[in-house]
Amino acid sequence: MTQPTRSMVHIDRALTNISVAFIQNSKNFVADKVFPVVPVQKQSDRYFVYLKEDWFRDEAEERAPGTESAGGKYEIDNTPTYFARKYAFHKDITEEDRANQDQPLNVDTDATEFVTQKMLLRRETLWAQKYFTPGGTAGAYISPWGTTLSGVASPGQGSVGAGKFVRWNDPASTPIQDISNGKLAISAVTGYQPNVLVLGARVYEMLKNHDEILSRIVFTQRGIVTADILAALFDVEKVVVGWAVRNVAPKGAQEDTDFLLGDHALLAYAAPRPGLKVPSAGYIFSWAGLLGAGAYGNRIMRIPVPLLGAGTERVEGEMAFDQKIVAADLGVFFAGAVNSD
Repeated sequence: MTQPTRSMVHIDRALTNISVAFIQNSKNFVADKVFPVVPVQKQSDRYFVYLKEDWFRDEAEERAPGTESAGGKYEIDNTPTYFARKYAFHKDITEEDRANQDQPLNVDTDATEFVTQKMLLRRETLWAQKYFTPGGTAGAYISPWGTTLSGVASPGQGSVGAGKFVRWNDPASTPIQDISNGKLAISAVTGYQPNVLVLGARVYEMLKNHDEILSRIVFTQRGIVTADILAALFDVEKVVVGWAVRNVAPKGAQEDTDFLLGDHALLAYAAPRPGLKVPSAGYIFSWAGLLGAGAYGNRIMRIPVPLLGAGTERVEGEMAFDQKIVAADLGVFFAGAVNSD
């Protein structure tokens, strides 16, 4: 399908009550639903990390009369930095486009929605690359999180081995125990209980139909599994499902579209809101110092472009942010949680 041109905007005898556009609902995207956003006034700067090992060490001692108390100190790492890179995309609207459009087309609205969709996809793609994309090969996944577990086929009566779990589409799998083990792994080294579980769409659908999960709710929830019910079952505050899809084929090639978050899951502690001495697995640093910028350093602008013809306007979207893992120990990544082959 070719890009809309001036001649395509005017359609003879166009139906005024029907138009077709695959616009993804903003609810499909997870990048603004997991980790707290920290508005910053500068594009780059440092932030401070207190070393948790100093705070968890038991060093208080009994004090004898006339003696000094036991003392100590804590260290601060001031080397972490953020850099809010600016991302942008535009769609030009000519005077001829507006003059020749027929109902139900609205070139101004369409351009704004087109640009917004592109910016949401860019943000979601970067979120997935930062927090949700394992490296390596199956059975030997790596990720930036404190604990990474690799989904494998059931070995029958044998052990799956360290760092592995049985994929949740396997009847022999135990997703409830796997999530419980992940919670213990995080809590044992941080003192915080994870409060959010992020699932790829296929992972969510597999869990909804897993016998182990259905057997837990069949008498109380009529056998209907939702994200809220999974959150209660796994004892987390929320389950977030990534439904966003992306076409990775270049322009002109056959479409190659799939779920952007793949077949993985992330269990993490995300602070309800940012603050001093408030740990969180991740923080989003948004450059709020830009004129008119929103929560994600985002803005939509209309820019006259007379060099492209009288009356031509450019609808341009921008976002300026940096997505950081600030406490890797607060996350457990389940790579290849289901087998979608």
